[in-house]
Amino acid sequence: MPRAVREQQMLDAAVRIFGQRGYRAASMDEIAEVAGVSKPLVYLYLNSKEELFTAVIRRESRALVTAVRAGAEPDAPADARLWAGLRAFFLHTAENPDGWAVLHRQARTHGEPFAAEVTVMREEIVTFVTTLIAATAREAREEPELASRDVSGLAQALVGAAESLADWANATPEVSAKEAAATLMNFAWVGLGRLREGERWGSGAVSG
Repeated sequence: MPRAVREQQMLDAAVRIFGQRGYRAASMDEIAEVAGVSKPLVYLYLNSKEELFTAVIRRESRALVTAVRAGAEPDAPADARLWAGLRAFFLHTAENPDGWAVLHRQARTHGEPFAAEVTVMREEIVTFVTTLIAATAREAREEPELASRDVSGLAQALVGAAESLADWANATPEVSAKEAAATLMNFAWVGLGRLREGERWGSGAVSG
């Protein structure tokens, strides 16, 4: 079997074990058994548990970013692009729950360099979402009212909400990926629509 194919088998097994058992509890013996190879072969290809985990994070990060970018429709209106990107995100996390568990829970809680790998992936998604929100502002008016700092902050908030909602949806069997995407889309788009019309919240609104 070609090395690249066998390596993917090992990574598939590692995603499953890391995602379901956690980084600390996962063993190289178990990963080798699930992959159908010997433990020495895993070490020969991937050197150590730490390097194997890093390889898993990188592969799952690339897969998620690729899915989100491929899902968005570049020539569609802003709301359709945002909807397509959200739907692609939730579909991918639903279809790859072990990979999502590795990225969202395992990698972030076991220190460097694992957390740094996930940060790179997250920043790429935030940048992509930032362009979608900026496009929304441009479509609304010739001189967009949303400042660049506001756009960046909204993108961070939207990505953070999507991450939490993906965890919730994966733990709630009766909620489909499409329903999770619709929940966030309804929440975000109504707010974005009012923002791009120039409406802003202020303390006066509370006292009033």
